[in-house]
Amino acid sequence: MIPVLSIIIPCYNHGIYLIDAVQSVECYPNKQDYEIIIVNDGSSDTDTIQILNTLSQKGYTVLHQPNLGLSAARNNGIRISKGIYLLILDADNKIRPSYIHKGIEVLDANHEVGIVYGDCQFFGEIEKKMTQGKFSKKKILIENYIDACVIMRKKIWEEANGYDTAIPEISDWDLHLTALSNNWSFHYIPEILFDYRVRSDAMSRTHKKHDEHKNYIAKKHGLLYRNAFLETITIKARIKSVLKDVWEKLKGNPQY
Repeated sequence: MIPVLSIIIPCYNHGIYLIDAVQSVECYPNKQDYEIIIVNDGSSDTDTIQILNTLSQKGYTVLHQPNLGLSAARNNGIRISKGIYLLILDADNKIRPSYIHKGIEVLDANHEVGIVYGDCQFFGEIEKKMTQGKFSKKKILIENYIDACVIMRKKIWEEANGYDTAIPEISDWDLHLTALSNNWSFHYIPEILFDYRVRSDAMSRTHKKHDEHKNYIAKKHGLLYRNAFLETITIKARIKSVLKDVWEKLKGNPQY
């Protein structure tokens, strides 16, 4: 039986957490609804490799690749997936059982909805609820406020030509902006649907390329940002601007 949902779990030396991620999925009772694809992104840790081999021997789909990074790992896992929907789960995080059912239910019932997401619970070195909130076009244009752990239509990934490997740290934001550009709706479920592990080694990562990445996003999605900007300008202001441009051109001083 072909699964409705493909759950993609990239793993790079996170075998110590991987079992928790897999078990969180398996708490969902209807096994026929989903498949799990684990992508080994060139792990070098002995324990992780052993855990991956054990999972493979138990019948789990484990795809091995050189260390190509998170975006490439997600893409390669999705390429061999069978589901029409995708759930992206990092190896050190977990989902709540209701996420699968509710995500599938929303996408089945609402063909204009492309992405379903909810709130998360931080655990590990920080314990608190993280509310992502209702979808805001203005907010998502400014910041990457929706976590990568979403349930979405595979068609969105296809339209985006996959996760952008040039910006692995924010490739999920890039994909969400592509979905917005293609007029897909985002559906927010106001409850905790996944658990996000907070680790000091992850928090200590440098963000030297932060501005560079944001510039990359702005250029790649320039039309989306331009249209959003134009939406904020009143008709009166537009007319005034056009008349001013015409006047300046007549004077021989075009404003371009």
